[in-house]
Amino acid sequence: MKKSILALIMITTISSLSFGEDIKSKTGEFPKKEMKSQNKEIVRMVVEEISSTLPQVVDKYTTFTNITNEGLTLVYTYEINTGVKSDKAVIKDSKERMQRIVKKGVCQTSNRFLDSQINISYAYINAITKAPLYRFDITQKDCIGVE
Repeated sequence: MKKSILALIMITTISSLSFGEDIKSKTGEFPKKEMKSQNKEIVRMVVEEISSTLPQVVDKYTTFTNITNEGLTLVYTYEINTGVKSDKAVIKDSKERMQRIVKKGVCQTSNRFLDSQINISYAYINAITKAPLYRFDITQKDCIGVE
């Protein structure tokens, strides 16, 4: 639990940074090249910091096991203990519900990342077989109208 709180504090701290304020042009816009470079560094720092706190048990079925980046996308990987359920059954029973929950959570807590063109992905895999179950890629556009 303490590790989860530390990770959330780190995300909040980094996401509250004023992205690129020192490189604003006279028009009030950030030069895209500099902003992209700065965002890559932010993503690298987030991955490094959170990785040091893993794995983290989320609940009795789920463990947060890895965070990586794919360019300007943070990829959070969770392992799910599916018990005796088949992967197909897990996908059928929970994919849509999980997608709504994840999307709402990311849109509420990670808007500074998304506003800065840093995307978020949540990947879920079977804890035993390591087979992929589902992945949710979330961009700023996905959060329009989400409450």
